[in-house]
Amino acid sequence: MKEIKVDIAVVGGGPAGLAAAIAAREQGADVLIIERDFELGGILHQCIHNGFGLHIFKEELTGPEFAQRYINRVNELKIPAKLDTMVISISPEKEIIAVNKIDGLLRIKAGAIILAMGCRERTRHNILVPGSRPAGIYPAGLAQRLVNIEGFMPGKRFVILGSGDIGMIMARRLTWEGAKVEAVVEIQPYPSGLIRNQVQCLKDYNIPLILEHTVIQVHGHQRVEGVTIAKVDEKWRPIPGTERFIECDTLLLSVGLIPENELSKAAGIEIDPKTKGPIVTNFLETSIPGIFACGNVLQVHDLIDNVALEGTRAGEMAATYISRKLEVAESKISCLPGTNVGYVVPQFISSRAFSDKITFFMRAKKPQRNVYVEFIMNNQQIYRKFTKFALPSEMIKVNLPPLKDFAEKISDITINIIPKGEEGQ
Repeated sequence: MKEIKVDIAVVGGGPAGLAAAIAAREQGADVLIIERDFELGGILHQCIHNGFGLHIFKEELTGPEFAQRYINRVNELKIPAKLDTMVISISPEKEIIAVNKIDGLLRIKAGAIILAMGCRERTRHNILVPGSRPAGIYPAGLAQRLVNIEGFMPGKRFVILGSGDIGMIMARRLTWEGAKVEAVVEIQPYPSGLIRNQVQCLKDYNIPLILEHTVIQVHGHQRVEGVTIAKVDEKWRPIPGTERFIECDTLLLSVGLIPENELSKAAGIEIDPKTKGPIVTNFLETSIPGIFACGNVLQVHDLIDNVALEGTRAGEMAATYISRKLEVAESKISCLPGTNVGYVVPQFISSRAFSDKITFFMRAKKPQRNVYVEFIMNNQQIYRKFTKFALPSEMIKVNLPPLKDFAEKISDITINIIPKGEEGQ
């Protein structure tokens, strides 16, 4: 078996992995990228719409343009990449077994590993849509690839189940290509994607968004002939008498994304049941020392810019780890989701971390207006941030400033989203 030794191995060559590799290499580490596709860039190659790069590059780019900026930097730094290479396993000793058609079976021994495998789409199987199994049922991301890269239209009349960002963007894209999008059907009482996509992709093209409904039957034998939808109650159960049939030849599913963590679980990394990604510290280090996680494998992001910034942080922390300068936490402080908070990342912070700014990501459980995100420790509010909207569809990012005054009063931190006027109660 061929063997390679490297300071840092990055598993995944999408935006998070590219940013991580660049950051680690710029700090002097010997880096190797391992990517299962035949090219770097990840999902961005099929995201030909604009809206990327506003935070990092201060300009509006398409997905391929955004990816190419990072690929160019990888080439400038001469960071090697093993393409068309599948990682089979990762061990707690930071040993990777991979395979490709050139090297065959490959053992990679690393000083640190960065997980950046991204995420995958939920399928019909995951959400248990009943009916026959005709042709014409696609995850929205697959349909995006077929249209934008393969040049193939998967149908003519569409119903899209779920109002995730990919689903809404595809509703517009298919309309541009001459297809008819009959409706976007969402089980929640609010869209599950960004508001800007609801406006730019649905409202601007008069595509109906039907809330609090779901598909209860797929019709057709050889090919989809239509779907039956029904209104749901607060427990997502179809309400009898609200059924209606929509004729279509294709059903797209935009019903959420799942972090790709089979390798993480097999390695023994602790997984957060809420995010479905690894539990990490403020250094983005997982429960196994020296293995870091970033991007959509850690938590499903809204913005690619945040994915790349998180990758940069992971690369810096991995480089610090191999230089033996990453502090070993004397103890860890739990960061707990409280009122109206679905999850919090990082889940732990170092007991010494109060001397630095800490970036937190979270999502609200339900929509609210004019709220404070408050941080509570020892029943005392240590920080708060006002935001006009707290929506489940939009990730909330909070930079907690250095809190040196509280370093001697360490305890768990609870994060709440509280309407203005109720904070600190």
